[in-house]
Amino acid sequence: MSEIRCPACGTRNRIPTGARGRPRCARCKTDLPWIVEAGDADFDTAVAGSTPAVVDLWAPWCGPCRMIAPALEELARERAGRLKVVKVNVDESPGVSRRFAVQSIPLLLLVRDGEVIDRQVGAAPKAAIEAWIDRALEAA
Repeated sequence: MSEIRCPACGTRNRIPTGARGRPRCARCKTDLPWIVEAGDADFDTAVAGSTPAVVDLWAPWCGPCRMIAPALEELARERAGRLKVVKVNVDESPGVSRRFAVQSIPLLLLVRDGEVIDRQVGAAPKAAIEAWIDRALEAA
């Protein structure tokens, strides 16, 4: 469970790691950015559902990982209700790392209905990440 402040009214809202539908502000009903952390125990729950999820496989010591984090958060805000960002620390989640054969980070996975649609390795500017998401969703 994460907590996020509504961009419209400022109310603090608790956001579940996984749920059907999309998160909305309890007060003003504005769609909220859906940014959650997941690990080995709750990864499948976090990526289940029809809302496309960008899975950010990262580590705290990785400079490029820290560089793309603000772009992913901005995309989650801009696409509130239409995109979920799931952050997975590879150091704390060896099962997820093995499952997706992580050899280099940052690694972004685009997942819908629990299935990986596409993957992208390395840091990229926000515009490139956004274009990648759009192309992959269009092709799927």
